[in-house]
Amino acid sequence: MRRPDNKTQLIDYFKRNLSKNYTSDTLKFALVKQGYSRTAVDEAFVQATKELSVKAPVLKEKPIIRHEVYDMNDNKINIEPFSTWEKVKFFLKGRSY
Repeated sequence: MRRPDNKTQLIDYFKRNLSKNYTSDTLKFALVKQGYSRTAVDEAFVQATKELSVKAPVLKEKPIIRHEVYDMNDNKINIEPFSTWEKVKFFLKGRSY
C-alpha cells in the first residue's frame, strides 16, 4: 500500500536528516521502504537540496596556508628549497632530497 505523498513533509524530512549528515541514498531508501513513491522522494530531495543550498554561506576566497618550521627553542628555521642542480647531485649520489 502506497502512502499519500505530502511533499512538504518529505522536504522537511530531507532537510532535517541531511543536516544530521545522513547520506541521501539511505534517506531515499528508507522513505521508499515506508511506502513513498520514488518520484515523490526524488522530487522532494531535489527541492530540499535547493532550499539548503540557498541557506549555505558563500565562500568568497580561499584561505592561505603557510608552513613554518620551528626548532626545540621555538626559533623559526628558514628552509630554502633545493635548486635543480642540487637535486641532480643528490640523485646521482643515490640519496633522496
